[in-house]
Amino acid sequence: MNNRSFEIVDVTLRDGSHSMRHAFTKEQVRETARGLDKAGVNYFEVSHGDGLGGSSMQYGLSKVDELELIEAAAAECSQAKISVLLIPGIGTKNDLNDAVKVGANMVRVATHVTEADVAKQHITLARELGLKTIGFLMMAHMAPIEKLIEQAKLFESYGAEVVYVTDSAGALLPHEVTERITALKNELSCEIGFHGHNNLSMAMANTLAAVQAGATYIDGSLRALGAGSGNTQTEVMVAVLEKMGYHTGVDLYKILDVANDVVAKFMPRPQEVTGSSLMMGYSGVYSSFLLHTEKAAKKFNIDERDILVKLGKMQAVDGQEDLIYEIAARLQPLLSESTYDI
Repeated sequence: MNNRSFEIVDVTLRDGSHSMRHAFTKEQVRETARGLDKAGVNYFEVSHGDGLGGSSMQYGLSKVDELELIEAAAAECSQAKISVLLIPGIGTKNDLNDAVKVGANMVRVATHVTEADVAKQHITLARELGLKTIGFLMMAHMAPIEKLIEQAKLFESYGAEVVYVTDSAGALLPHEVTERITALKNELSCEIGFHGHNNLSMAMANTLAAVQAGATYIDGSLRALGAGSGNTQTEVMVAVLEKMGYHTGVDLYKILDVANDVVAKFMPRPQEVTGSSLMMGYSGVYSSFLLHTEKAAKKFNIDERDILVKLGKMQAVDGQEDLIYEIAARLQPLLSESTYDI
């Protein structure tokens, strides 16, 4: 469909991999991809939750090789295009080349909000391969706006066609999203995107703030399936934005059908704001740490909220999952104390 107000990028088959413990089957991917394509979604993402090359002991082993999942999704599309996530240091240029061979059309190159400089070679390659190329500034709440602008300009200078404000921890509030999107709109020539998590139950409000401030790419996940409390819920986003007078280009009935008749049936649990995921948003902790934290808390018989508060104080970022278990082990003798005093 043409004349859209913005592009909705669905991340069910990538961010949802975290909640699914990276155990998507080919049939689940095929059915979801088929539904997204029929609903009119132009771009949706398929890869391990931590991006290309993420299947590992540290991040979680995939049940099915991600290249097979990308290929299965691409085979179901008549108009939609497949995106992949690549985090330098986890994914490589070879991984990106392999993803293109099996059907990837877009890549989001993701770095911590202060480390855009590590992405130059990957963005350059992506443009050479003819991919829609996006820079993804993760944990955007952790840097002042001046730093965010600086890093976004690096992405743009390398060739990124869109730069994202990524609320990886679900820690931002609407006025903070407005400030960040507005600043990038004023300073960059490329398009601006927003990716939200719902740990403070702010994902939909933050997405509206982003759109109203000028974001033209926004992310959602069916039934909110994603890390932490999940993402902005795609089908809700379509309904709300259409009700507000925007044109999403997505068929509401069809997106509801794939959400309720396909995704809801394989979800391991409902995506809701729990005590632990709420603490992630409150403390500013990376959303994909949730299941690792639950596992560590159970192993060491401690309160997972204590681990999350400590991670927030340490400003832990993606790639530091080993800290979760170190903190849990350290906290074990302190069962009678509050980590707020540590």
